[in-house]
Amino acid sequence: MRESRLSKRRRSLRRLLAVSFPALTLTVAGLVAAPTAGAQTAAAHPHGTKVTQNDKALTAPERQTYHSTGKAGQKVPTTHLCATAEPGHASCFAQRRTDIRQRLASALAAAAPSGLSPANLHSAYNLPTTGGSGMTVAIVDAYNDPNAESDLGTYRSTYGLSACTKANGCFKQVSQTGSTTSLPTNDTGWAGEEMLDIDMVSAVCPNCNIILVEANSATDSDLGTAENEAVALGAKFVSNSWGGSESSAQTSEDTQYFKHPGVAITVSSGDSAYGAEYPATSQYVTAVGGTALTTASNSRGWSESVWNTSSTEGTGSGCSAYDPKPSWQTDSGCSKRMEADVSAVADPATGVAVYDTYGGSGWAVYGGTSASSPIMASVYALAGTPGAGDYPAKYPYQHTGNLYDVTSGSNGSCSPSYFCTAGTGYDGPTGWGTPNGTAAFTAGSSSGNTVTVTNPGSQSTTAGGSVSLQIKATDSGGAALTYSASGLPTGLSINSSTGLISGTASTAGTYQVTVTAKDSTGASGSASFTWTVGSGGGGCTSSQLLANPGFESGSTGWTATSGVITNDTGEAAHGGSYYAWLDGYGSSHTDTLSQSVTIPAGCKATLSFYLHIDTAETGSTAYDKLTVTAGSTTLASYSNLNAGSGYAQKTFDLSSLAGQTVTLKFNGVEDSSLQTSFVVDDTALTTS
Repeated sequence: MRESRLSKRRRSLRRLLAVSFPALTLTVAGLVAAPTAGAQTAAAHPHGTKVTQNDKALTAPERQTYHSTGKAGQKVPTTHLCATAEPGHASCFAQRRTDIRQRLASALAAAAPSGLSPANLHSAYNLPTTGGSGMTVAIVDAYNDPNAESDLGTYRSTYGLSACTKANGCFKQVSQTGSTTSLPTNDTGWAGEEMLDIDMVSAVCPNCNIILVEANSATDSDLGTAENEAVALGAKFVSNSWGGSESSAQTSEDTQYFKHPGVAITVSSGDSAYGAEYPATSQYVTAVGGTALTTASNSRGWSESVWNTSSTEGTGSGCSAYDPKPSWQTDSGCSKRMEADVSAVADPATGVAVYDTYGGSGWAVYGGTSASSPIMASVYALAGTPGAGDYPAKYPYQHTGNLYDVTSGSNGSCSPSYFCTAGTGYDGPTGWGTPNGTAAFTAGSSSGNTVTVTNPGSQSTTAGGSVSLQIKATDSGGAALTYSASGLPTGLSINSSTGLISGTASTAGTYQVTVTAKDSTGASGSASFTWTVGSGGGGCTSSQLLANPGFESGSTGWTATSGVITNDTGEAAHGGSYYAWLDGYGSSHTDTLSQSVTIPAGCKATLSFYLHIDTAETGSTAYDKLTVTAGSTTLASYSNLNAGSGYAQKTFDLSSLAGQTVTLKFNGVEDSSLQTSFVVDDTALTTS
């Protein structure tokens, strides 16, 4: 019965691990030869350069085979190695595939491990096989892995890389105070994270030294202390594959733990899809998003898209609520720090090979933005020591033409669209893109030409009006430029040769436009601005557009989850007898309610509805959520924290959507225990 929704139950332990799926037998149909484009061979080295063991390991033909484990965006069963972070704590973002049998090295025999190898990563990102000697990459994690050194040895020997041990000075494992003997408590979850991190450093920069700095716990303060220790030990490159929700305390933590000029600090953007996380939003770090990386029949030999598996799993991105915007970040839609800056592979379906015997049972395939952060820290190390006073997060912004631009995929619904949707130039999920060599991660502009696009500022046009806007750009080397644009208002286009935007704007709305100019050397520059198309003149008939706005005709006009539209006495209607009741079951559940409607051009449009929220939840955490959207625009988000004793009317201006057919949607998501009911009634979409 519907009344059972309101039953009170003791809260169960929540969100410690992802939902467990039955093990599946994965059959890999053949082995795909990975492309060798960009992989440096011994013959390409400068005259007199010694070909090292690591050079050979990364360029030998037998190392180039790509052992495919899935398709981009494919839902594969994984286990999240760390619990969801409580306030004041961080969670690691490592995910391990559970549908691929883990195998010890002794049982693997002559077969190669599944997942991306060091040679695959070098091929995909056009990385040099030389470089990194004398550089130290630090990994900051929580708790101890007693098998870290021996497991690292197995990883490197399997792929033919030189030994990296404490004895030869390549590997060091210390506590947050720098002790090599008094290490933190062992932890199987964080041990898997640590192996993912140090294996990725070995894969990308096998000549680099590695320091594993282990915090006593996963509290912000302990991890921050470990961060400072990593820098004190001389590391110029520090990777952090962990984070949590933003808080008002983060700007002070910025200064305490992450303000280290001259050090490239990389931070994973998170695995919970669209939404900002800290410390990725720190103004002093490089925020690293995640992609799905697969082979392709193009000149590069690989293709990438935004990693997104579901509405709750994929790379993080978003606009910080607290951290100020760095001077080098120029997107116009977010007034504070925007996440991310760059990206690398993270999708578990196209994941990397990792060896772990303390948190796991040998070879496995891992994913999450926990993979992309150490990859990027190691690319910085290959690029060389940062400028002494620099925050190296700015370097990719100075060399946007030296990155692979990721232009497809999204990690959620957002407004402006670039917060969560990939496109030409900068976007939230992938930043400026993924490494194409190391030039984008070097100081200064000595690596090539610089393209500067003059921002034309915000534009305003009336629907039906003609447009002629000349985009101006300069190239430091005087090279000819080609132009492109994303997000232009409907009816407008840009001339690729001249940069002139022209046409007739046909649809009212607010558009986030990015224009990019690129020269023949691959250097490019971009500018982003807002373009508002007004509805123009003409009359508009006042009307109410929604069918069955008070639900008194049942489901007529609406598409809803079973049981949502009801006259159940468990909740009271605002008017009449029927209403829409989303969630309230006290268990993991999702309810939706939607209706598509066409808003006439030239009209002012207002959406209103009455909302009542009651809950059995307590405390200050938003466990259960209701999101209200109009097309791709999120209008509002409510949670158990907004519960009240009666109905409250909510009103939103939809005039910017005039001339469009949009779907109005209420999406309620309830967690594993303690009910929250979202009750909607007496909706209206009026025009005037």
